[in-house]
Amino acid sequence: MSNSSSTSDSTVAQSKTTLRSQLRRKRRSLSAEQQRLAATSLVNALKPHLSASKTPRIAMYWAMDGEISLQPLMEYCFEQRIEVFLPVLHPFKPRLWFARYLPGEPLLNNHYGIPEPQTSHRVQPWQLSTVLLPLVGFDVNGGRIGMGGGFYDRTFAQALSWPHQPKLIGVAHECQKLEIVPLEPWDISLKGIVTDQRYYRVR
Repeated sequence: MSNSSSTSDSTVAQSKTTLRSQLRRKRRSLSAEQQRLAATSLVNALKPHLSASKTPRIAMYWAMDGEISLQPLMEYCFEQRIEVFLPVLHPFKPRLWFARYLPGEPLLNNHYGIPEPQTSHRVQPWQLSTVLLPLVGFDVNGGRIGMGGGFYDRTFAQALSWPHQPKLIGVAHECQKLEIVPLEPWDISLKGIVTDQRYYRVR
């Protein structure tokens, strides 16, 4: 790698770190009522995308740090008998497994403090129909800023070679939208982004 390429990568990473800090503060500043309305609005926005598959298996996330809660959406899926999965940290690699989550099932915090199902019913990423990813920032072209751990990027890095590619949809508050997200070579792209105000279809 050339020095200029190294410098460019370092600049992008630093820019994303700064943006990540600013956007996390912004979403944490939202009121409880704003968060409640955002969580409710997602249900109607995502209904058409959840039922597109004949056997829908939807990966969600457990909201932390000001992320939009998916609890109302989970309840809708349970009513419709749509299988819900939550990410589980791989024990040996910086990647994710996805474990089935049932209503009321006890969860155990991983070492990041994020609740995970304890069931042994896990699936490979390509067995999912849709994956809802929590975003820190996004642009309308599908660029995304995550929390910085790279778990989703590594998990879906080889998706083009899989027998089935799940639809990757980012979830964020509208206030987390940016003009353009500085991209790094390993950043995965999204098929769409849903916010508390609208659904962005990525071309």
